[in-house]
Amino acid sequence: MYKKTFFFVTALISAQILIAQPYSEWREENRTGVSSETGLLKAWPEAGPGLLWTNTDLPKGYSSVSFGKESIFVTGIEEESDVLLSLDMQGNINWKITYGRAWTDSYPDSRCTPTVDGNQVYVSSGFGDLACLNAATGRIIWSSTASETFKGTYGPWGIAESLIIDGDKLYFTPGGPETTTIALNKHNGELIWKTESLNDNPGYVSPVMYEYAGKNYLANVSGRYVFAVDLSDGTIAWSLDHMQVNAEKAIAVWPDAPAIKCVTPLFYDGQIYITGGYDHGSFMLDLSEKGDAVSLVWTDSVLDVHHGGVVLLDGYLYGSNWLNNSNGNWCCLDWETGKKMYEESWKCKGSVIAAEGMLYIYDEKRGNVGLVKATPGGFELISSFRIEEGSGPHWAHPVIHKGHLYIRHGNALMAYKIGAI
Repeated sequence: MYKKTFFFVTALISAQILIAQPYSEWREENRTGVSSETGLLKAWPEAGPGLLWTNTDLPKGYSSVSFGKESIFVTGIEEESDVLLSLDMQGNINWKITYGRAWTDSYPDSRCTPTVDGNQVYVSSGFGDLACLNAATGRIIWSSTASETFKGTYGPWGIAESLIIDGDKLYFTPGGPETTTIALNKHNGELIWKTESLNDNPGYVSPVMYEYAGKNYLANVSGRYVFAVDLSDGTIAWSLDHMQVNAEKAIAVWPDAPAIKCVTPLFYDGQIYITGGYDHGSFMLDLSEKGDAVSLVWTDSVLDVHHGGVVLLDGYLYGSNWLNNSNGNWCCLDWETGKKMYEESWKCKGSVIAAEGMLYIYDEKRGNVGLVKATPGGFELISSFRIEEGSGPHWAHPVIHKGHLYIRHGNALMAYKIGAI
């Protein structure tokens, strides 16, 4: 397969055709984790960038923030319910609404990042309840007990999917014996189509849309399968047993490792990258000419990302790997070959986003935030500081919006000025 020169701007322009603006969602933009913002600082003061405000009165959660109607949206948990909050741009709470049942077993705090589509906000709960709300008032326009209604099943940590909108459709993955993915009318929550069942639990993944060979698809990962859905009619275009990939390639997986995938797939130039922690490694897939099958390009045992995401910049992948549940290194791989460019210890594994050729990394154990130059030549830390507010694991992914860096830690949300002007 012919490989084009890597110009990431081209990938973003192609992906934006699928999504109407204004739109704000998980790992902007287009779920790549790479922001198109410019004019950002290339180094921070010793104490970190300027803190604009802090709100420590939020319900606890692991979700990131999204934006719309000059407001910030974030989810949290209160007792056994997931709640959606709207904040003004100074961090003050506009409104707070209960919208669904929370996951109440292991690590119950909310994990859905709201999806903002014009005047509406869309959310899923840890138990698989969906809701569409008015962005200005918080009024619930419609709601659905989707996982329960479609006989969905759950892994040990419930539902962790951030919803995705495509025109008039909303996609959700209940899994289970009846279906795998459903498309609902985003205006009223009514069913448009449902796929066949892969007879598998949903993963902890927020899927990504991609365009290939004249069709639009949704790429996702369940407990055992990587798969794509043809969005024109809800047929499963292809699926691959990701556990079998490890077995066939004799990848040494941690004994008794759970079949867990938490990372949104990356699509670029007819290829799809998949990664997961617990020594499961990562691998690259080539799409067939018609887009209805995949073949394995390479496998890797270095960059097994736990749940901190991965970014692609100028032909190289960046993220942190899983050494154990409490530790991991920061890594870089060549996109085309999977070759390890570097593996470096810094604090702990965590989440990563990018902008203007810089990586923004957030250590999940102690809350260190680092600014790293994205270069395959080595881990080049430029600046760092530490988050002091909040409690629990530092699992929320950072977000860049209009020259500000937003960091969430449990009950706390901070906004930092990273614009150069």
